[in-house]
Amino acid sequence: MHFTKKTVSEKKIDFVKKLQSKKLLRFPGAYNPLCAKLIEEIGFDGVYVSGGVMSNDLGLPDIGLTTLDQVSHRSGQIARVTNLPTIVDIDTGFNNCKKTVEVFEKKGLAGCHIEDQIAEKRCGHLDNKELISKDEMVKKIKECVESRKDKNFLIIARTDANSVEGLEKTLDRIKAYEDAGADMIFPEAMKDEKEFERVRKTSKKFLLANMTEFGKSKLLNKSELENLGYNVVIYPVTTQRLAMKSVEDGLKSIFNNGDQNNILDKMQTRKRLYELVEYEKYNTPDKKITDFSTEGHE
Repeated sequence: MHFTKKTVSEKKIDFVKKLQSKKLLRFPGAYNPLCAKLIEEIGFDGVYVSGGVMSNDLGLPDIGLTTLDQVSHRSGQIARVTNLPTIVDIDTGFNNCKKTVEVFEKKGLAGCHIEDQIAEKRCGHLDNKELISKDEMVKKIKECVESRKDKNFLIIARTDANSVEGLEKTLDRIKAYEDAGADMIFPEAMKDEKEFERVRKTSKKFLLANMTEFGKSKLLNKSELENLGYNVVIYPVTTQRLAMKSVEDGLKSIFNNGDQNNILDKMQTRKRLYELVEYEKYNTPDKKITDFSTEGHE
């Protein structure tokens, strides 16, 4: 049971409407459903599910090892706990674009992005990536567009060509992907403002910027991206990186000190956790077992 108010259809419609404004929509990555609830509570515009984060969560590198079942199951769990639209990374399409789009649409996602790498893909900010041809990617995009049941389910075309073929060929690919029916373009691994600007001048569609840490792109702030004309920004691995650094530091402290007394201030309290999972909304009148209260907890 989750206390969301909006239907899947309403989430998608709201997303499309917000894209019409000049406001930059911010989609932090959620590595689990509880993180998605926090993203909504803080006031962000949407939730992003990263393929790299899904791989990392399974203890795997982001090289195309995850399956459609794994990613769709987890992204469905994330999407259903929030009133925000959720977009998901479908890598190279899991070898069947039609089935993939159908599955994610049924899971309640608001859109997906597909990339133009070969099936043995790499993280978008690593070197030595290999691409499929422009024509092959155009075919994939058309298949994705034709497979969706709801036109408000957005098909986002990601191109990794910048670090492989250079910016000019990237722009050629963008034009072709837009002609194929992509609703939004995701130019991966742009280096700086000038490259982001060149893409905006070329593209006629909505644009997504990836502000991932420790990568090839300069980290631009909200105002800078808005002024460049971008419509969505994702922070794909940020929450997972924050969590894992805190977990690592905490575990080392417990290992070295023998207890967790000196790191309690680094933890989410029991009271705060209970608020976030909405314990009290599960109360049933005249039933002691479900008489939940966050009062009395720290």
